[in-house]
Amino acid sequence: MGCAITDLLISHTIELGDLKKKKLMIDAYNMLYQFLTTIRQADGTPLMDSKGRITSHLTGLFNRTTRFMSLGMKLAFVFDGEVPELKYAELSKRKSRKEEAHKKHKEAVEKKDIESMKKYATRTTRLTGQMIEESKDLLEALGTPVIQAPSEGEAQAAYIVKQKDAYAVVSQDADCLLFGSPKLVKNLSVAGRKKMPGRMAYVSVTPELIELKENLKNLELSQDQLIALGLLVGTDFNPGGVKGIGPKKGLKLVQEHGKDFDSLFKKAGWDFEFDWDVPFNVIKNMPVEKKYKLKWKVIDRKKVLKILCDKHDFSEERVSKKLDEVSSKQEKAKQKGLKQWF
Repeated sequence: MGCAITDLLISHTIELGDLKKKKLMIDAYNMLYQFLTTIRQADGTPLMDSKGRITSHLTGLFNRTTRFMSLGMKLAFVFDGEVPELKYAELSKRKSRKEEAHKKHKEAVEKKDIESMKKYATRTTRLTGQMIEESKDLLEALGTPVIQAPSEGEAQAAYIVKQKDAYAVVSQDADCLLFGSPKLVKNLSVAGRKKMPGRMAYVSVTPELIELKENLKNLELSQDQLIALGLLVGTDFNPGGVKGIGPKKGLKLVQEHGKDFDSLFKKAGWDFEFDWDVPFNVIKNMPVEKKYKLKWKVIDRKKVLKILCDKHDFSEERVSKKLDEVSSKQEKAKQKGLKQWF
């Protein structure tokens, strides 16, 4: 969703080493879109294999997952399921924007305008069903758990962290906090940088930890009030939020009205075709799979090589080198753990 409340939140800078041995729930769609948007050639064209199939998502997924595995993190990936009905309006808008970007990208190609080609190419990003399935296959081959959510992936990830079966949700969005995740880790990247929205430019970043309990206390809000604040500034279920209401103004309004949400949204000027309680209940009661399984397995080397090298022309030497590095560090960690018993 990308709810714009992060400027209000207290966050703590952490090191990658702080996440060693931690079980982390990854919002898979969020991460895959990052890779498809940022891992591109100089003119904005995504990476492709010899048959013209896009491989940017596989490149990013393999490199980042193996890197964090070698650092001792235990990653699990959650994939979105059925789209909530209220989200279709936002998806329709995104589709229109992509179609417009595709048209402008085509014009830029005809004019050989490299800068515009870069600019609009990233805005045409699409995550296809085939990309999703091959991403799942690769992750399972790497031994990481893959969880299929019945609906929103971040809601499922938040639920697993709430059950104390994982340490935190990893995402660039604060949406998992609306779903009640106790902890959120942002800016978890290999390169220590992130792409600026709408531009082929990057800024340096460090991992950050945001704790829900600390922030609710600091903002003097309940969990329900946090959801209400999210609705004021906008979610995928009410894009754009209430006109003229930003995070600071929204926070003030929520604090002033307490639990009286009817008065809150009336005062704010709620002007959607549905009442405020419709998206509120969608967020609060998002369906989740309660019989999930988190089981980490040994890397299936042959399957990884088949997916990346045989099917998509990745360098077998480079893939093998990364797999060797992960296996070596995992074995050292295992031996170190055994020594503690002697």
